[in-house]
Amino acid sequence: MKISKKLLVFILILTNIIITSCSEDFLEETPTESVSTDEATATTANLFSVINGIHRSLYIRYGSQGRTGVGALILQNEVLGDDFVMTSRANGWFINAYRWNDHTNATDADDLFPFRTYYRIIRNANTVINGADNAVGPDADRNAAKGQALVYRAWAHFQLVQLYGIRYQSGTDNAQLGVPIAVNTEIEPLPRASVEAVYEQVNQDIDEAIILLDGYGRPNRSHLDQSVAQGLKARVALVQGNYSIAANFAEQARAGYTLMSADDYFNNFSDYESEEWMWGSRIVEDQSDTFGNFGAFISRNFSSSNIRGNPKAINSTLYNTIPDTDVRKPLFDPSGDHDVLPPGIEISSRHRKRPFTSQKFIAAGTGDSRMDVPYMRVSEMYLIEAEAKARLNDATAANVLLEYGVVRDPSYTLSTNTGTALVDEILLQRRWELWGEGFRFYDLKRTNAPLNRNGANHTSSLAVIFDVPAGDNRWQWLIPQRALDANPLLRQNPL
Repeated sequence: MKISKKLLVFILILTNIIITSCSEDFLEETPTESVSTDEATATTANLFSVINGIHRSLYIRYGSQGRTGVGALILQNEVLGDDFVMTSRANGWFINAYRWNDHTNATDADDLFPFRTYYRIIRNANTVINGADNAVGPDADRNAAKGQALVYRAWAHFQLVQLYGIRYQSGTDNAQLGVPIAVNTEIEPLPRASVEAVYEQVNQDIDEAIILLDGYGRPNRSHLDQSVAQGLKARVALVQGNYSIAANFAEQARAGYTLMSADDYFNNFSDYESEEWMWGSRIVEDQSDTFGNFGAFISRNFSSSNIRGNPKAINSTLYNTIPDTDVRKPLFDPSGDHDVLPPGIEISSRHRKRPFTSQKFIAAGTGDSRMDVPYMRVSEMYLIEAEAKARLNDATAANVLLEYGVVRDPSYTLSTNTGTALVDEILLQRRWELWGEGFRFYDLKRTNAPLNRNGANHTSSLAVIFDVPAGDNRWQWLIPQRALDANPLLRQNPL
């Protein structure tokens, strides 16, 4: 079907998401103002153009080099935790976030970054959701487009409420302030909904998406299918303490996927074709942001001032808990020399060598920072299922952990732990498995655990903050001042 020039303008704006809009009013930064919503959703082909634009928006630059899509949001979450170690200041990217300065300053651009980015995704998803029913085209295409848009809207609200709201507390009414719930494309002031209300909307969207995506065969893993919707449902249920739901959907989500073998595990975190990747972004050459890509900050081999000067390391205390027989241990080099990099992979003589640095993520080359960005892997589903069952005192929890654990470590045997000890073992496995993938801050917050960086390789001159008690106000990101100025209905979090 021929697409009008006006719609092509819309798609171009959508995929670039107003990269140079920092001086504009926050609530007027919309990617749909050049075309009517009716035209953007007139056909199912047009719906997919919007969906493809959202896929693309996950890895484009939003103004600053350090704010390139979801990869940068992952790094923000990682540096706030205890397991991700900055070894030097280098050129300074993410150091203030590491020190807990960015999200506790309402005027900081990096406090605004997630708020702005996720609401842009929500707004574009709403264009599809609200217009899909009247789009001309096959029902299967309509369902696939609307289902993916619902997953995006649910995911973005879920990310936002975990950052800016007080943690979800199972067994309470969760009336504490969450984030505004946006379900249409109109620009209007919205108050902060309760945390409970946000989760109700998230679950409603996911449940509908799971139905709509039944039978949809996606073209690649940057698109969202039913397994991704089920995986998101499992994540949300785990946070809410709905452990039966979490275990059930995690098991459903992992069906049809296989865990990476020990032989395939090393240097397999840069390609979303890996058998256990469920969802990720592929960074192709003509869409690469050389110094803004995820790989430009987290890979071991790309030759940038950030990577050369500040190679990222694992918490040394955590590293020492990984058994020598575990395939995950070689992802980190206690010497920092990196003598066992895969064939053809090298680091330059200018790369600083520091203890416990990561070689989990490898970019395309020293002059090419491209690597695919991981958002969901099947190993997470095993860990969700095992943790949820352990919290339910389900005797099969240890069996799920064994099925997963023996693939990572051939010496692993059926755990004899029960209760809290088994939960703690599974949480430790999460830390080993998901390092660098954006989960640690969320896990600390959901489990109501304190930040504790003591006794490891964090340095006082870089980290500055070593302890944050559970329940401290700093676990809630401040509502950005620009959003407060634009929306009189918003209320700030306690300082």
